[in-house]
Amino acid sequence: MKKFLNEFKTFISRGNVFDLAVGVIIGSALVSLVKSLTTNLINPLIGVFTGRSSSLANLKLVVTKDLVFTYGAFLNELVNFLIIAFVVFLLVKFFNKFIIKPKKEENEPNQELVVLQEIKDILSSK
Repeated sequence: MKKFLNEFKTFISRGNVFDLAVGVIIGSALVSLVKSLTTNLINPLIGVFTGRSSSLANLKLVVTKDLVFTYGAFLNELVNFLIIAFVVFLLVKFFNKFIIKPKKEENEPNQELVVLQEIKDILSSK
């Protein structure tokens, strides 16, 4: 049990867990921000164009009293997903471009390749 606790302590102190925790907190804040954006700004704009409702969530198809398809709620969640996916895409592009520097390729040829070329030259000269 003591070995298990020591391994857990090492895992926690690595820093990856803290990065993950920060990511989860920022992600949840982003989700609430996007839901607010969709509910308070995008839904009323769509309501202006559809003329039926001020919220996507209120759009529904009533077949019978007991059979109601609330397709507006699905559309609302789809808009939220697309916005979050676009923001995550932009963040990944930003980190790849500015934070993670690509390694420069070495101008020197591979040492094994040089030796093989020398052997080829020797064999072709005989």
